[in-house]
Amino acid sequence: MRAVTIGFAAGAAWLQTQALLPSMPAGVAAAILLAAWMLLWHGWLQRRVRGMGICSAVPIVAALRCATSLLAGAAIGFFWAAWLAHRALAPQLAAADEGRDFTLIGTIDNLPYRFDQGVRFNFAVERVMGAAPGAVPPHISLAWYAGFRNEVTEVGDVQPGERWQLTVRLQRPHGNANPYGFDYEAWLLEQGLRATGYVRPAPHNRRLDSFVFSAGNVIEHTRALLRARILAALPDKPYAGVIVALVVGDQRGIDQSDWNVFNRTGVGHLISISGLHITMVAGLFALAAFNLWRHSFFTRAQLPLLLPAQKVAALVGAAVALLYVLLAGFGVPAQRTLYMLMVVAAALWLNRIASVTQVLCSALGVVVLIDPWAVLWPGFWLSFGAVATILYATVGRTTLRPARDAAAPSRLERLWLALRVGAHTQYAVTFGLVPLTMLLFAQVSVISPLANAVAIPLISLVVTPLALAGSMLPSALAAPVLGLAHLLVEWLAVCLQWFSGMRYAVWSAPTPPFWLFCWAMLGTIWLLAPRGWPARWLGLATWIPLLAAAPEHPAPGRMAVTAFDVGQGTALLIETSEHRLLYDTGPLYAATSNAGNRVILPYLKARGIAALDGVIVTHSDADHSGGALSVLDGVRVDWVLSSLPSQHPIARAARHHLHCAAGQHWDWDGVRFELLHPLAASYADAALKPNARGCTLKITAGGRSMLLAADIEAPQEAALLRRAGATLRADVLLAPHHGSGTSSTLAFLQAVRPHSVVFQVGYRNRYHHPQQAVDDRYQGLLIERWRTDQMGALSLYFDNAVDIASYRQTHARYWYAR
Repeated sequence: MRAVTIGFAAGAAWLQTQALLPSMPAGVAAAILLAAWMLLWHGWLQRRVRGMGICSAVPIVAALRCATSLLAGAAIGFFWAAWLAHRALAPQLAAADEGRDFTLIGTIDNLPYRFDQGVRFNFAVERVMGAAPGAVPPHISLAWYAGFRNEVTEVGDVQPGERWQLTVRLQRPHGNANPYGFDYEAWLLEQGLRATGYVRPAPHNRRLDSFVFSAGNVIEHTRALLRARILAALPDKPYAGVIVALVVGDQRGIDQSDWNVFNRTGVGHLISISGLHITMVAGLFALAAFNLWRHSFFTRAQLPLLLPAQKVAALVGAAVALLYVLLAGFGVPAQRTLYMLMVVAAALWLNRIASVTQVLCSALGVVVLIDPWAVLWPGFWLSFGAVATILYATVGRTTLRPARDAAAPSRLERLWLALRVGAHTQYAVTFGLVPLTMLLFAQVSVISPLANAVAIPLISLVVTPLALAGSMLPSALAAPVLGLAHLLVEWLAVCLQWFSGMRYAVWSAPTPPFWLFCWAMLGTIWLLAPRGWPARWLGLATWIPLLAAAPEHPAPGRMAVTAFDVGQGTALLIETSEHRLLYDTGPLYAATSNAGNRVILPYLKARGIAALDGVIVTHSDADHSGGALSVLDGVRVDWVLSSLPSQHPIARAARHHLHCAAGQHWDWDGVRFELLHPLAASYADAALKPNARGCTLKITAGGRSMLLAADIEAPQEAALLRRAGATLRADVLLAPHHGSGTSSTLAFLQAVRPHSVVFQVGYRNRYHHPQQAVDDRYQGLLIERWRTDQMGALSLYFDNAVDIASYRQTHARYWYAR
């Protein structure tokens, strides 16, 4: 059964790598036939083996049985996940209805997230006013902004379970598509959210009912009440979001800077309702129930004669774990712990002995059965990987044994042995997860063992119980209890910040290819093998290519360009054999969110790029400079070239800042860089708009060239034609001003004569870039058009020819096709 379960999970994971979904009638029939054939083969093989008098434990026989079970499970898992995917994709917004206003009646379906500009929440649609049934998907994600496009709007105080009438504008699921980036469209699919949008200012936006009863609404309302109590008891406290995360699993209130510290020190798994916390709380309640039942609640009822105390304890522990997991928002680590506890409880009630591998595989099967998209997220692999590593490295090896000459261990001996078990477990997890952590995050926390040695007992044994108790106590008692929990988190944060600031707190390297990850995992299994296994230390040798890898470079004289999908904005990474230049840094999304920390830095980290030779910030508009400060803070940058004034925060944050000016040029590794605009004299003209000073760069490699035209408009294009008309010829053009109607004049395009143009634009952007007339102009000149909103990030390689590939093509997934 364990092999079938593992195959089931593998089949579901394989489905998530497909560009198209299989046809369901044929797929279901194929899955049933394949699974039936495998099971029949399994049964025939078992009977044949018995008839020949061969032990079923013979390696070749055991391997055949395991293989048939794996294949049968994989077939079932693949088509089960496909069936769920077909169901999830069925409700969708028609393309013609994007941007149309709908008046909806429905309920607030989750715990709303409040931010400076408004509130974001999920909405369960009950009725669509004035439209056909099914015109709007049943579950959508909405934002309600306090000010949108210069309109002042009053944001409603939405709470879970309330029924509202809202006028909204919707679009189909869409997210930025970048290598190593977060797949927002896959996340929306997993959450069952088939449209996104925002609330429009309308007189009919109003609350209809204060609460609509359902099990889900009760849970979410309870989570909201607990969060409100915590925030009221800890007003303006810097780590109130951590206390909220420990009680109700809502991590959205934790600052990004704090997450950076938690992740660098390897304690991020503790800043939520983790499996460790659930097990601890369930264990405490189970122990209390066991003792009370055993003593019949200190009466003469003799309850253990009616039902064994062990079964009562198991039932209470499982019930408490279920309630706590529901409060946690039902995340994968919490689900894994819940299902494992329930399997143990069921085995105890049924008087069955369940092995630890059976328990783990049962939890794996249930998680994938309910949510096959869980395999897409790092938490799934880290959660099950950590437990599997602990089981492999400790089961049967860490039993607490007394000294040989002692009848019973002393208290000090028991403490020492417990510390040894804990240290061995931490050693196993730390070393066992190194290859997986490098595959998922391209870094591993070196300081993690020391940081966890401090954080695990403090968070799990002190802070979490205090936070839980404080959230449920009367207000007079809640404030001091929660205040103490917050004080301990503050002290821990100071310690973690010191750890994080160490020079070698984190080891980074490029994301390894899958074969290298498998090789390192084999070495890790060897390293953690039982005592007596020969030369276990040799397992560390398999890590050398994993940890010592260097970022890939183009060949000398060649150039690689990555045009990121950052929405409505510009950001390109230009790479030569020994140098890297970032041209613009993308837009600012929110106060703490920008293209720098959401797109560019994750990409650089995954590639193992720790430094940039230069950054060009073409001008001050937020869609070009919004991510600059994050980039300057996240990686070492030698110099910044821009048209920004010297007192601008970006110029002041740079190690070395210069104004860009026509005539500047340099050569890197056989690649020529030339600044064509603006003129140095233009900085004396205070009347010029920022767009007019956009740093325009031409790059030539291998006889091919690319012209990056920033946001220049028709007057600047005309000036360039007069000043440098003969040098404008380029094979690829970054469309001036994203294809606005004020740029890309016919004369300019005829001078550049590109065979390809790149439009870095946002999906359904409000400027309607590229303008239809401009797009038609490029099409009329037979110029190949590449749009990041439709194709995702673009990869361009310049050699004797120019090769262009889009992320949505090379990384096609079935949820993109819709």
